[in-house]
Amino acid sequence: MKHEAGAASTPKRGASTRRSGHAAAPARHTGLALVVIAAAQLMVVLDGTITNIALPSIQTDLGVSAENLAWIVNSYALAFGALLLLGGKSGDLFGRRRMFRIGIMVFTIASILGGLAANETWLIAARVLQGIGGAIAAPTALSLIAVNFAEGSQRNRAMGVYAAMAGLGSTVGLLLGGVLTDYLSWRWVFFVNVPIGVLVLVGTAV
Repeated sequence: MKHEAGAASTPKRGASTRRSGHAAAPARHTGLALVVIAAAQLMVVLDGTITNIALPSIQTDLGVSAENLAWIVNSYALAFGALLLLGGKSGDLFGRRRMFRIGIMVFTIASILGGLAANETWLIAARVLQGIGGAIAAPTALSLIAVNFAEGSQRNRAMGVYAAMAGLGSTVGLLLGGVLTDYLSWRWVFFVNVPIGVLVLVGTAV
């Protein structure tokens, strides 16, 4: 019986070692995953407010009517809100990582188009496209946390960072929008997303 007990204890130690080794490998990737997800969330939320300060400059430069000026902000919010649930469902149907990448690509391309806008129709269309990209990226980023982070303290920390980016993005958007408009051009409130989007896409490929 003692021999059986000793023999039984050996696999348990081995299993524990294997579990530890298995946990160590993903741990090296969770840091990068969190940075990628946090950057994406910050970028998506930031664009809800970053254009607010730039609106007077946009109106002057593009000759936007007072009636359509609000649509530069609202078109993004409406597209984002209307498609948010569908964006989350797309991750379940076609793969979270794939749809996250697609959402970021759409958002980044839309940001380039917004920065190059020659008239109000072009700019509003780019904002709608940004909203579509954000509606795909945001919920799939949240679901990637559930997939990549172990339940418990690790996942709770990741969720905390995700939530913090949501709160921080609105404030950063207002501040950054003012700085970019004053020192560069209103077009940079869109172009600023491009390097972030590219880095996020590179991070998802690692």
